[in-house]
Amino acid sequence: MTNMAPIRVGIIGFGLAGRVFHAPFIATNPAFALTAIATSDVVRAAQAREAHPAAEIMSTDALLARAAAGDLDLVVVASPPNAHREQALAALEAGAAVVIDKPFAPSVADAEAIIAAADAAQRPLTVFQNRRFDGDFRTVTRLVESGVLGTVHRFESTFERFGAPKRDQWQGQISPAQGGGILFDLGSHLIDQALTLFGPATLEVAELRAVRVGLGSEDDAFISLRHDSGVRSHLTMSRVAAQSGPRFRVLGDESGYSVYGLDGQEPDLKVGRWPGSAGYGDTAEADWGVIGVDHGDEPLQPVPTDPGGYPDFYARVAESIRHGTPMPVDARDALETVRIIEAAHALSGL
Repeated sequence: MTNMAPIRVGIIGFGLAGRVFHAPFIATNPAFALTAIATSDVVRAAQAREAHPAAEIMSTDALLARAAAGDLDLVVVASPPNAHREQALAALEAGAAVVIDKPFAPSVADAEAIIAAADAAQRPLTVFQNRRFDGDFRTVTRLVESGVLGTVHRFESTFERFGAPKRDQWQGQISPAQGGGILFDLGSHLIDQALTLFGPATLEVAELRAVRVGLGSEDDAFISLRHDSGVRSHLTMSRVAAQSGPRFRVLGDESGYSVYGLDGQEPDLKVGRWPGSAGYGDTAEADWGVIGVDHGDEPLQPVPTDPGGYPDFYARVAESIRHGTPMPVDARDALETVRIIEAAHALSGL
């Protein structure tokens, strides 16, 4: 592959992750050519053929064989987490760069094995922590770095939903030892964001439980982190929250910021509103957060939400593969997220 030739990509898995969170960014970035998609599901195979007619639909073994033959430059592992280690190791051994969807791996041992394999193969490796590219998180980052809040002492991050239990999906079927449960699923985002903002942290509290019966893992969780920087992060995630708290509440010694709702890129992608569509990544003024002090001298002020930018992740992947620049997410950062999740399960007994 020359620096200007398209990066030939194969995606393993075409569920929500592969179909919504990876394929659209690869397909709309001219640096890539989506040439292979692996899925054993008949319905998903039909969806893949319709959405990406230039890609060949095949088995995972066939896709990895194509990588070993030198026909793929990048393999995206978008399968359930209990398959990540085996598939990532095979892709790295085949000589491909690798993107792994979050959660990175179901255990610290698995994550360390994948990183070691990437180091040995001298191939680029990254983890798709796409919520670093949410507009609201970018706004929080900007406000914290600007100092307008003063010294931050508490960071609250909430990712709550309400709906039917995911008994037919990996999140509800597999055990925490296999990467199942809401802490691996949504918690991977919240922990990564907290560590990205405030640095290394120690787990202090973990409350995990399965509210809905018949699940293989927890669907409601809260953890508290104490960062070396002095900040406390309170992270809440749930699939059984009939009412949601603020997505972010950041408290400093001079001011605070809060915002409700979720970044709009995921719902856009689910209905086929891909990058490049008018308004993609924008947040309506009615959904902006506010900054200030309750009952202070001045009313709370709206803060425009920065544009969301999931496409930036794959733009940086292309730069890394072509020019050797750092991948958008260091796999060792993702390892620390897995380390905290593993500790939370041990602390809570789940």
